[in-house]
Amino acid sequence: MKTAQNRWVFIIDAAMFGLMLAIAFYMFSRTGYSGLKTVVVIGIGIGVLVYILRNLVSVERVAKPETQRNRIAKLILMDEEGESIKEWYIEGETSLLIGKTTARSEADIDLAGTDYASLVSVEHAVLNRVNSDWFVEDVDSGNGTGLRPANESVTKKLESGEPYRIYTGDLLYIANTRLLVK
Repeated sequence: MKTAQNRWVFIIDAAMFGLMLAIAFYMFSRTGYSGLKTVVVIGIGIGVLVYILRNLVSVERVAKPETQRNRIAKLILMDEEGESIKEWYIEGETSLLIGKTTARSEADIDLAGTDYASLVSVEHAVLNRVNSDWFVEDVDSGNGTGLRPANESVTKKLESGEPYRIYTGDLLYIANTRLLVK
């Protein structure tokens, strides 16, 4: 809905600028009317100034929900078609181990029953919360950890031991297993 609203605002803005240009062209193609020409130029200047100020204010409104964007509540295990298989609610936690539960080790996010469980290390990655921000860190896993930010198409392989900030909408790749950050 936000995109459709932005599209209509853009169409209306373009139509108004077109109308202002048509009026200016008409006025300046006629001889005389110097006082009216001055009024038209001032009106167009005020219109452009209002447009710029309105867009600056709306950019600030869009920038404020950063805290909402990073309010991570859960991880969702996704299948090959992008359907949800399992969810882990992590809100309120501070540190979580992603891996496989064994007789000697327990993973908070247990991927032992997934299709690619054989590629997942017992201690594969760690999620840590610092204040309201979440970070993922590969813990020297055998098949690596990847991160694909929400609005990007490229997955980045994480360096072992380096924390990477994550946001809602990001995809974590634990070996070939996909976890959606929500």
